[in-house]
Amino acid sequence: MNTDAILGATDHRPWPLPRGPWVALQSWRELLFAHWPIDLATLRARVPLPLEIDTHEGRAWISVAAFRIDPLRTRSLPVSMRFPELNLRTYVRHGGRAGVYFFSLDAASSAAVLGARTLFRLNYFNAAIHMRNRGGGIEFTSRRLDRPRADFHAWYRPHGDTYVAVPGSLDAWLVERYCLFAAREQGRVFRVDIHHLPWVLQSAEARLGATTLFTAAGLPAPEGEPLLHYSLRQDTLTWGPDPED
Repeated sequence: MNTDAILGATDHRPWPLPRGPWVALQSWRELLFAHWPIDLATLRARVPLPLEIDTHEGRAWISVAAFRIDPLRTRSLPVSMRFPELNLRTYVRHGGRAGVYFFSLDAASSAAVLGARTLFRLNYFNAAIHMRNRGGGIEFTSRRLDRPRADFHAWYRPHGDTYVAVPGSLDAWLVERYCLFAAREQGRVFRVDIHHLPWVLQSAEARLGATTLFTAAGLPAPEGEPLLHYSLRQDTLTWGPDPED
């Protein structure tokens, strides 16, 4: 991973790079995004204030991301980790910035879960996750080991040419996010900045079993077919959490 090349490309960002050094770098590989529109009032009831729900043309969205991290390295420690991960997220705004809010992040690494809970204040859970090539695609199975319990199963594969989402499109709105937010005690909000090159996407096909992942987060199972994206690889840099005013 060439961090200088990543840091040198910033024209696509909605705001400047954060000050100070990044703290972790990750390569996200063979990633599936599955996106569904969701009722705004239902979502508002599950997203903590003072985060605002972000919408695209009046619609709120929720997404699942299934992928493997290979590798995860921190700036301060010569340790490299590799593990699959599963995220359930939605789209929010705070302080004039658009980002993501995670209902849950399941990872097959107890060290990564502990570190992310401590440093980034995120809703990480220990999980048994298996990811393998099967039937011309990728089979991804997750069973949460912490409570509330949640299971997830997917088989997916990309199809079609690669592309970069057009700025202003729904595809770009869903994936081109450069920070995440965590809300904690007394409504205090923390922002974690990230940076990467624009996503290189493909369309995808998938078979999904995700009901308990949603119900564990207090959300209804989504209805209808999801909008699907696949990305072979995305290299990312992450900064430490900053408290928002």
